[in-house]
Amino acid sequence: MEAQRGEDVPSTSRSYDPRPSYEPVDGQVEAGWPAAVAALPGGTLVLSVDGPAALDWDALTEGLSAALRSTGREVELVDVRRHYAPAAAERITARSVPADDPFFTPLSRARVADLFDSVPWPHRPAGDGVVVVFGPGAGLCGPDLLWFADLPKRYAEAAVAQGDLPVGVNLARVGDPGDLVRLFYTDWPVLDRHRDEHAPRIDRWIDVQDASAPASLDGAALRGTLEHLVRGPVRTRPYFNSTPWGGHWAASELGFTPQAGNTALGYELIAPEAGVLIGAQSGPQVEVPFQLLCVLHPEAMLGEDVHRAFGTSFPIRFDYLDTIGGGNLSLHCHPQEQYMRDVFGWPYTQHETYYVTASEPGAQVLLGLTEHADLDVMRHQVEDAITEGTPMPVGDHVQSHPATVGQLFMIPAGTPHASGAGNLVLEVSATPYLYSLRFYDWLRKDAAGTSRPLPYAHGFANLDTARRGEDVTKELIQQPRTLRAGEGWREEIIGALPEMFYAVHRLVMAPETGMDDDTAGRFHILNVAAGQGAVLETRDAGEHFLAFAETITVPAAAGPYRIRPVGDDEVHVVKALVVEP
Repeated sequence: MEAQRGEDVPSTSRSYDPRPSYEPVDGQVEAGWPAAVAALPGGTLVLSVDGPAALDWDALTEGLSAALRSTGREVELVDVRRHYAPAAAERITARSVPADDPFFTPLSRARVADLFDSVPWPHRPAGDGVVVVFGPGAGLCGPDLLWFADLPKRYAEAAVAQGDLPVGVNLARVGDPGDLVRLFYTDWPVLDRHRDEHAPRIDRWIDVQDASAPASLDGAALRGTLEHLVRGPVRTRPYFNSTPWGGHWAASELGFTPQAGNTALGYELIAPEAGVLIGAQSGPQVEVPFQLLCVLHPEAMLGEDVHRAFGTSFPIRFDYLDTIGGGNLSLHCHPQEQYMRDVFGWPYTQHETYYVTASEPGAQVLLGLTEHADLDVMRHQVEDAITEGTPMPVGDHVQSHPATVGQLFMIPAGTPHASGAGNLVLEVSATPYLYSLRFYDWLRKDAAGTSRPLPYAHGFANLDTARRGEDVTKELIQQPRTLRAGEGWREEIIGALPEMFYAVHRLVMAPETGMDDDTAGRFHILNVAAGQGAVLETRDAGEHFLAFAETITVPAAAGPYRIRPVGDDEVHVVKALVVEP
C-alpha cells in the first residue's frame, strides 16, 4: 500500500509532507454522526462508546444522540464516569519513590477496571431503542457493539499547558484543573492499556478532532488496514511542540506553523504519541495510534526477537530538537538502567543519540564530563543557580564539541548533555522520553516568569562519573566505519556501544544508484538526512517516496527492500535498528 501522493510515486523531489496518509482496506472513512449511525443494526441495542478522558463527551453524546433520534430510535444515555468509585482517582495513581518526589512518578500499572467498585451493567432497552454507554471504561459494560472515540494525545497536552481545558481533562478528576504530570504518568498508561486490550473487538474507530463532524472507520476495515500496513513502510503524522528554548528551522524549512512562536520538538516517531492517518487526502481521515500496529501485529511489526525482549513497546524513537534561532537545551542526563527500573518503573532506559542535520556557524553540542570535573563543586553551583540565580560555569564540568553536520553524538544513560543554540538535531533514541533529569537551564524563565523544575538530585544520582575527558571524544563521538559497500553506495556504522541495544547506521548513495537492504526479522527506521529524497521499493507494498527530513518505519515483516536516491545530489539516510534485544 502506498501513501497517498497522487497516481504515481514522483521521480523528482517534493517537499516535506506533514500529513502522510494511507487508503483503508475493504472500507472507507465516513464523515459525520449520521453516517456512523447508519451502519448500526436494527432492534434493541447497547452501544458503548469508550475513549480517553480528554474528549468533549458532552458534544459527542449530543451529536450521536441527535443522529440516532433522527432515524426514529429512542436513546438513553449512561455516563460511566458517574459510576466510578469515590476513591477512583487515588486507586489508579502511581506512587513515586520517594513518596514526596515533586518531579516524577513511575508509570501507573492500574487498569481502567480499578476505577469501579462494580462495573455498571445497563438494562436492555425495549423495541428499537439504543442505550449509549459512554466514557472511559464504557467497553467493560457488556455492550452489543463497542465504538472507540479518540483524540490524539497532543490535544490534551496542549490544552493542559495552555489552560484551554481547566477541568475534566484528567481521568477520574472531572472537577479538577488539568495536570500534565498526572496526564503523562497515570492517565495515558492506564488508558493506553485499556485501548490496547479492546483493540481486537472495536466495531468502529471514531476520530473526534472535529467534534461536530467526526470521521470514523469500521472496525474490520481498521484491522484490515493495519494488517496491510505492517507489510510495508509506514510514516506517522509529524507535529512540532513549542518550548522556551525552541528555534525556527521547522517553520522556515518545513512549513510548520509554531504553536507558541517556535518549532522546538519535532515528533517524527515517538510511539506512545504517534498516529497514522487513514483515508484519502481529499476526504475524511481518521488518525489511529501507531501503537496499534505493535499491539495487533507485534511480530510482524517488531520482529520475533524484538517482541520477545520489549513486548509490544516500540523501543526506538526519532524526533527533532530545533534550536536554530533558539537557545541551549537544559543541561541534563537520563536515568541509568537499574535506576530506571527501580525508581521509575520502566523496563528499559532512555539511551539517546544526536545526529546533526543542520547547524549555524559556531554551534556546539555539550556532552560528557571534563577530565577534572568536581561533582561536589558542580552540585553547589547547581544549587546556587536555583536559589540565588547565580550563573553556572558549565564549561568547568561539561565538555563542548563543534556541531558538525553529519556527526552523531552518542549519549548513553547517565551522560550529561545538551544541544546548543543553532542546531537542528535528529534525536535517535530509546523510546522512553519522560525522564529528563535536569541540572541547569541557563536561568531561563517561561512566559509566566517561572523557572523550569530542575530535579538535580535525580541527575546526580545517575551521573556516569567514569567516562570523562578524552574517553568522551573517543567513545561517544565515533567516526564512520564502512559496514558494506558497492558501486556508488555504502552503509556505515556511525554509532554503536555495548551498553545500548540499538545502533545507528548511515546509507550514503550517489545519484542514479541504489542499494538493497533487508529487515532480516527486525524493524528499521529511516530518515533522509541529506539530499532531495529517496524511494523505497518493497515486496508487498510497492514504492514509497521519502523527502528530505522525513522519517519512515520499515516493519520487520517487510523483509527485503531496495532504496534509491532521488535528485542530482548525494543522499544520506540515517537508519536505526535493534542490535541486542
